[in-house]
Amino acid sequence: MNNDCVQEWMIPDPVTIPSTCTLVEAYRLMVDHKTCRLLVVDQSVLVGIVTLEDLRRKLPDSLGFFSANPGSQYDDWIPVSRVMSKNLQTIQADSSLIQAAHLLLNSQIRALPVMDGDRAIGIITESDILRALLVQIEA
Repeated sequence: MNNDCVQEWMIPDPVTIPSTCTLVEAYRLMVDHKTCRLLVVDQSVLVGIVTLEDLRRKLPDSLGFFSANPGSQYDDWIPVSRVMSKNLQTIQADSSLIQAAHLLLNSQIRALPVMDGDRAIGIITESDILRALLVQIEA
């Protein structure tokens, strides 16, 4: 496989959640999986992305709130669908890193869901592209 291909540098098998997942559940998954973004998938269709920043904007002092109040009222009623980004920019797995970099830069976003047809198979971030650039420069 070409070393300049998105699939070569993406994070495979991203953590996914349904749009009905609560903000607290999403936060706990982020902590458990050491990630700051989750793909939102309903019935095998990518419908959004939720980030740690989205959670922080929605709830005041979200990290303190989540850790201090497990099982609170927020568990029961705030779904990620209320804060997730929709109308996502995505990229195909066989696209070049240059295409991914242009899309990230022009869209002013930090990550792209990576698709194989209409199925999300990974995610590529600014950091992944920088890592690829460093490997190529240092080679």
